[in-house]
Amino acid sequence: MTHQADLDLILNAARAAGDLALRMRTQGLEIEYKAADSSPVTNADLAVDRLLIDTLRAARPDYGWLSEETADNPDRLTCRRLFVVDPIDGTRSYAKGRPWWSVSIAVVEDDQPVAGVVFAPDVDELYSATAGAGARLNGALIAPSDRTELEGARMVGDIRMFQHPAWPEPWPPMQVETRNSTAYRMCLVAAGAFDAALVLVAKSDWDLAAADLIAREAGAYSGDHLGRPFAYNGPKPAQHSLLCATPGLTPLILNRTRHIALGN
Repeated sequence: MTHQADLDLILNAARAAGDLALRMRTQGLEIEYKAADSSPVTNADLAVDRLLIDTLRAARPDYGWLSEETADNPDRLTCRRLFVVDPIDGTRSYAKGRPWWSVSIAVVEDDQPVAGVVFAPDVDELYSATAGAGARLNGALIAPSDRTELEGARMVGDIRMFQHPAWPEPWPPMQVETRNSTAYRMCLVAAGAFDAALVLVAKSDWDLAAADLIAREAGAYSGDHLGRPFAYNGPKPAQHSLLCATPGLTPLILNRTRHIALGN
């Protein structure tokens, strides 16, 4: 199966998933909170997950499956290829009627994403990539910004983190904005709308896989705060942290974050 064939499949699935999520929000949502971390989950998260399982696994029955809203099955560890899915990334924004949420779908092969889609339905932005073929927004090639200075940079993240007094050197004045969807943040960097995204807590594979490929194919850096690339489909499907940045800012940010030791 070619990467383009997989991309075509997940593009169509992402659009169908986004349409379902929009319809269900219009009808009124049922919201519960997960016992593990008190994060919200709606009936739409679960319905979109089921739609994607039915669509994608029917088309690729030999692929493994990893999703935020499906109980993890260790059988995925034996699969060379698998789908890595976040049915609704940014559920808080979605449930509140804010536009900063997305459907994220990746095909991972030998621990690396080879096809990825991030669809933000409220703003009709469809980001996509396959390995070695560049990244696109609504079909047009994208690239990160050419910014090389932190002062005045457009950062997407938590302003409280940048203002924390523990930093050895204070961050310069920057434009910092929040977007709930991690995948969407990375795509905004990939497309040059923001210059960098930094998250210093663990993120799950489903938060990252599709947007990781899109960012790297666009020409941005995507990896952890120590400069290490991501590898997916491990026993614990999570990464320690996230830095996604334009090439010119990457070494400047890594110089500020390499001293930070995060727990496993």
